[in-house]
Amino acid sequence: MLRTPTGGAGNGTAASARRLVSIGTVLTMLREEFPEVTISKIRFLEAEGLVEPRRTPSGYRKFSTDDVERLAHILRLQRDHYLPLKVIREQLDALVRGEQIRIPAPTAHGESVDPTSPVVIYGEVGRERPTVARVGRAELIAAAEVDEVQLVEWESYGLIAEAPGGGFDAEAVTVARLVADLGRFGLEPRHLRAMKAAADREAGLVEQVVSPLRRHRNPQTRAHAEATLKELAGLSVRLHEALVQTALGVRLH
Repeated sequence: MLRTPTGGAGNGTAASARRLVSIGTVLTMLREEFPEVTISKIRFLEAEGLVEPRRTPSGYRKFSTDDVERLAHILRLQRDHYLPLKVIREQLDALVRGEQIRIPAPTAHGESVDPTSPVVIYGEVGRERPTVARVGRAELIAAAEVDEVQLVEWESYGLIAEAPGGGFDAEAVTVARLVADLGRFGLEPRHLRAMKAAADREAGLVEQVVSPLRRHRNPQTRAHAEATLKELAGLSVRLHEALVQTALGVRLH
């Protein structure tokens, strides 16, 4: 369900202000709908000025209910409509002013949509539109806020690839955004080859578990295979993050 954000941390009600939570709790709250979200992503959105959590005297981040809803709204706009941060920021500002927001209309499977040209007024609050199945090359570049040269380099290292039949699926858009975010810290595509190789190995392990179920003649068993695949993928992602956090000695605060 699409909720209307109420602005930054300073605009919450007295009730929501009392219910402040840590960034680790925010991550847990968001992951039910956004399993790919990370601490780094939340901090990046904060650095971009899209959310403004409070800070304790010792420097720990504290998020209100309004902050969490705002983050969820931002993540939905990125996931469902592939909007770049500049457009999302404009929409959030418009919502704070009480204006209607405008987002691109989703198109049929295989067609692309221009994420930088909002042309359709969003309808009734609470009704979600279907997600865009694939985006074209220009749309991916706009969503990741990079250029053609960078995308070609990512492709040369096997980090990004077009889906069969052309276009880029939602997972490719997510990868593109994450690669772009890491690039802002000086991590180049050649540094990420090890991550890609590790991901391929993890995918191979998951496939070993799911493949027998997928080959089963019973439709319910095959459906169970897809559910199992998603669950194993989510667990694998969480384990990977936990191992990295442990190796680095990172505390969630």
